[in-house]
This record gives sequence, C-alpha cells and structure tokens, in this order.
Amino acid sequence: MIDLTGVTHHPAIEENVEVLCNKTQNTDRGFFRVEMAYFLGKMASSMRATIVTKDRGDIPVNIYALNLATSGFGKGHSVNVVEDDIIGGFKKRFLEDTMPVISDQNHWVIANERAVRNNSDPQEEFEKVQKTYKRAGAYPFTFDSGTPEGIRQIRHKLLLANCGSINLQIDEIGSNLIKSIDVLNIYLELYDQGKVKSKLIKNTNDNERNEDMDGKTPCNMLLFGTPAKLFDGGMTEDQFYSFLDTGYARRCLFGYGQQERRSFNTQSPTEIYNLLIEPQNNQTIQKWAMHFHSLADPGMFEWRMIVEDEVGIELQTYKIACEQAAELMPEIGFEIQKAELSHRYFKVLKLAGAFAFVDQSNEIEMLHLHQAILLVEESGAAFSTILKREKAHVKLAKYIATCGEEVTHSDLLDALPFFPKAGTQRSEMITLAAQWGYKNNVIIKKTFIDGLEFYKGETLVETDLKKMIFSYSDNWAYSYEPSEEPIAFDQLELLTQAAGMHWCNHHFKNYHRAEENVIPGFNMLVLDVDGGVSINLVHELLVDIKHFTYTTKRHTPDVNRFRLIIPINYILELDKDEYTQLVDDVVAWLPFKTADVDRSSCQRSKKWMSHEGGDIHYNMDGALLDILPFIPKTSKNEVFKKDFKAVASLDNLERWFAQRMVTGSRNNQMLKFALALVDSGLEFMTVQRQVHEFNKKLSEPLDTSELDTTIMTTVAKRFTKRAA
Repeated sequence: MIDLTGVTHHPAIEENVEVLCNKTQNTDRGFFRVEMAYFLGKMASSMRATIVTKDRGDIPVNIYALNLATSGFGKGHSVNVVEDDIIGGFKKRFLEDTMPVISDQNHWVIANERAVRNNSDPQEEFEKVQKTYKRAGAYPFTFDSGTPEGIRQIRHKLLLANCGSINLQIDEIGSNLIKSIDVLNIYLELYDQGKVKSKLIKNTNDNERNEDMDGKTPCNMLLFGTPAKLFDGGMTEDQFYSFLDTGYARRCLFGYGQQERRSFNTQSPTEIYNLLIEPQNNQTIQKWAMHFHSLADPGMFEWRMIVEDEVGIELQTYKIACEQAAELMPEIGFEIQKAELSHRYFKVLKLAGAFAFVDQSNEIEMLHLHQAILLVEESGAAFSTILKREKAHVKLAKYIATCGEEVTHSDLLDALPFFPKAGTQRSEMITLAAQWGYKNNVIIKKTFIDGLEFYKGETLVETDLKKMIFSYSDNWAYSYEPSEEPIAFDQLELLTQAAGMHWCNHHFKNYHRAEENVIPGFNMLVLDVDGGVSINLVHELLVDIKHFTYTTKRHTPDVNRFRLIIPINYILELDKDEYTQLVDDVVAWLPFKTADVDRSSCQRSKKWMSHEGGDIHYNMDGALLDILPFIPKTSKNEVFKKDFKAVASLDNLERWFAQRMVTGSRNNQMLKFALALVDSGLEFMTVQRQVHEFNKKLSEPLDTSELDTTIMTTVAKRFTKRAA
C-alpha cells in the first residue's frame, strides 16, 4: 500500500471541515470531509474540469458521495453552510456570468456546424439552438428528485451549453430511496464519463424529438440521511444493498458520522457559544468563498490537468495494492467489498482532479494524489462500518429487549416494518432473534395467554465477582440493607462467618424481608444441603464450576450440612414463579439427589444464617455457572428440558456424568463416576454393580471387560488405600 506518512488532507477540505465542526458542535471530521469533497467535485465539474491521462484518455471530474449520521448530527445544517456561505459566491457567478457566456459561444459553434452541414443560414440555426435550449427549461444547479426523462432533458440542455453539471442531492435518503430508484439507476450509467443512451420517444408536433448530440455531462451526487431510515430491515434496506452491489459501492465516497457532540463532553455553554461565533470561522469562510468565486471565472472553463508518468505509476501502484487486497477476500459473501476496494483508484483519480482544479494546477501533482488516497481510505473504513448492518432478527431481538413490556405478533407488526406478515417467517425470525440473543446477553421469554404468544426480553448484565448482590441484618425480617461496600465473591466469608447475622441473595423494598418486597436482581444461587451428600464429594463433583461452601451449626462429620453458593454468569431479574422454576431446574441438574437440597432454597425471600465457626471452601478455578439454559420461558430452557427428559431415567449422579461422556472421554468420565460412588461411602460390590448398571443405560456402553480390568481395578486400589 502507498506510504502516506506525513500526508494531511487538502486545505480546502480540512480548513472548511474545522468550520463545520465548530458550527455543528460535532467532532467527526470524516463525515464532513466527504461532504466537502462532493462540493469540490461539484464546482470542478460545473466548469468542466478534465483529467488528461495517457492510458485512459480524458476523464471528467465528478464525485458521488453517501453520508450517513444519526438524527441531530448537523447534516442539513452543514450542507446549508457550505451552499450558502462557502460556495454561494461560486454558484452566483457561475449561473449569472460564466454559464451564459459559455453557452452562448457554444450555441454559435453548433449553429455554424449545422449551417455547413445543412447548407443553411447560421443565424437561423443559432435561433433554433437557442429555442431548443430555452425549451429545456431553467437549469437547476441542484435538484433533490426527478425522472430519467427530466435528467435526459437537462443533459441535452447542458450539451448545448457545453458547461455545467447535473447535481443530485437527496436528504433523508432512507425515506426517499424507493421513490428515487429510476433516477439512481440512470446515475449508475452517468458516473464514468457523463454519458447515457438516448431514449426513443414518439416525435409529434407537440413533442418534437431533439437532435442527438455527442458529448459528456459530468454528474455529481450527494445522498445523506440517518442510518435508521436506510437500514429498516425491509424493502428500503434491500434496495440499498442492491444498489451497492449493482455499482454504487465502486462509485461512491462514504462517510459515517458517529461521534458524540462536544457539548456532551466537557465544554461549558460559554465555550460552546464562543466556538459558534469564533472569528476564525468567518475568516476561513471568507477566504475560501473568495477563492471559490475566482474558480467560476471563464478563464477556468475546461481546465485541463495532466497526469504525468510519475503520478500515473503511483496510481497504478495503489490500484494493484487494492486489487491484491480484494483478491484475499473470500469469493462468497464479499462481492460488494471486493468491488469497492478494487475500484478505489478511480475515485482517487477523480478526487485528485478536484484538488488540482481548486489549486488551479495544470497537472495532478503527487501531493494531490496522496491527499485523495488518504480521504478514499477513510471512506473505505466508513464503508466497512455501513456494511456491518444489523440483520432484521438482531433488530427484533434488541427491540423486544428494550421496549419494556410484553409484546404480541400484532404489536411487532405495528412497530417494525421488517417483521414478516407470514406466520412461518415470523416464527423463524423470532427463533433467530432468540438464538442471537443467547450469544449477545439478550434473553427473550415466551409465554402463552389464552392461546396468544407474548414475548418479553431484557439485556443481561454480566456478573462482576467483585460485586455480589446480597442484603443482611441481625433481625429475622427487618433492616435487610445492602452492604455499603461491595463484597467480592472470594471474600464471602466476611458475611457468612459474621456472628449473629442473617442474609439474603436479593434486596428488599424498605429493607423489609418479605416476598412482596423483593427487588428483582441476583447474581448467585444459595442452596441448603442437608445431610444426604458429603461436602467433600460436592467439592470434587463441582470442580469445574466456581462455588463456595460453608458448614452450618448443625454440621457433623457423619451428617454434612452446609450452604452451597454458586455465582452465575449474569444478573437476572426474575419474578417469584420464575425464580422457583429456575432453582428447581438447577437442583435437578446438579449431581446429587434433589431431596438433599432444602426446598426453601427456591424462595426469593429466603434468608440464611451466618455461622461464625463454620468451615469454608472456595473453588475459584472453575467457570461461572452458565445460567441461560435454566431461565424459564426461553428457547434455551426448552432445549434443556428436552435434553433432560431424554435422560430422565437416570439419577442425578448418573445424569451428570452421562452428559459429559463425549467422544474420547467416556472412560475417564466413567472412572470419575465410580470414584464418586466410592467417596459417597458405598461398598466395593455395590459400586461395581452400579457402575455396570449405569454402563448398560448408555447409548454407547463401554466394553464390560474394560470396566473390570481398568475402572474397577482403580476403584479397588482406592478401597485398599482407604483401608490402609
């Protein structure tokens, strides 16, 4: 790629962009640079500036630009500043002085040619040309809508005038794209050389067909608006990407405004006001307004800029680098990106021509080329941002997660233009939305009421292990206050070992512990384990999951009673029934009997006592429990229940290891299962029998002899070691 070290943007771009940033209070220069590039191209093409190359012949200067930014960014305001204050003088002089002189001269050239050809009177031919010229109507320096026929008519007028350009500027392109399809289609053809095929119409006395004329009429285009309107997930978005694929990707400079306003950061009202009235703004505007006024001088008409060999070779170097980068992209799914990248050199050439015209240079200098490459590369980065559009199902997921209420299919049809009308397509989109949400911290819950589907979503916040959610008190029911300072998970003993304290894994309104006062939001599960399973076995079985245990005052070496605290990967806000179902599902999934866990653990308002003398154990090496499959009314929970039902005939411990017996680890997991039975206190023969029975239940059981010669041999050694 070309080395651009030390290259800065053209002064006509950067100095005016500084003014626009000050007046709009936006710091995104990329957006305004593309805007200014368009206006430079508009002036150059109006004066029919031409790039003279040795390899491609004469090329007219013209610029196509697409600029997107959020509402309130200052798009329309900045365009008005440029049109009225910065290039207003150029426009006035061009329309009132230069264009009439140039067109009148060209009318005589055409009249004399036709007089020689037709052996007629030059004056009569001149009058005919002027009549045709006037019949085409007034010349619009800029227009925002039209028809292909109207563009052909204006083009014919400009061919008669031999000056001026066809300048299309569409604001709110998202709202106006569909109605502008015909115009944008003809603009695809006009870009390279300003040529378009004539349309055959019926010739009548009232509608006389014009005589065909050869020539070039450069065209410029500025499309700007908000991304939300353009990327609506429906017909407008589809048409936009169709245009990119058809050819606008390779033709356009792209800008994407997304920086925050400066006033939202650190500036005071006084500082903002001073920037708006900064004298330097007017000085810069006046400087460039005067210069641009001089560019409308008839002496600048048909300005020709030669591309010398050194610059031409540098452009070829850039072209080859872009084409090589495009070749590295995959063939499938990157057609638009490849087209844009491989044709950047042509946009660079036209933009460099605009810079040379502004500098009144008779050749495109190396600096002009490098300045153009710099801006086109920034345009390419903005284009990449534009292509990273959100798919319709992503927008659906975000809408459901942020609308704050349950919605039906009817609500979604009213609110989202891209939501399908066909039932099957709606179901598919909702399924895709739920799947996307699963990977992006968004959950979508589905419920049925009277046969109607209701959806509610929320964006999940990841658990910060340094900020565990709990409240505590020395009272059974009152004064349950959150800790003034957050307690990290690895410091929970400060809470659980405190003397005479009660605590909960939720907060409460008015600090009163009662179900109706629960404030939804928790990031850890707390289970009372009462004597059915040993604490050491739990530590071993849950080695892959972060957890913390502390023994209660009723704990004994023979009957283990303890609290099992498991942090989860997201903060969840569940109602009473959802919380109960979630804890039930987690308990059923854990590798010990459901009966070993106190049922009161399923209550949101459940409180637990601290135990000053209890034994504690942290497992910080495991992963946070992925709680998503256990959240009720979600697609992941439906999958969990389906998979759970498939292994419902197994007990908890068998189910725990059966789910982990993937290819290549079955023998290892069976050994862990057998050793877990040993640690639970069973005798050798009982362990052997249960291992064989479990093996028979598997869809792909291990060889019986392998069980006895490997796994049971290791089990026997464990018993021997224990006896010693």
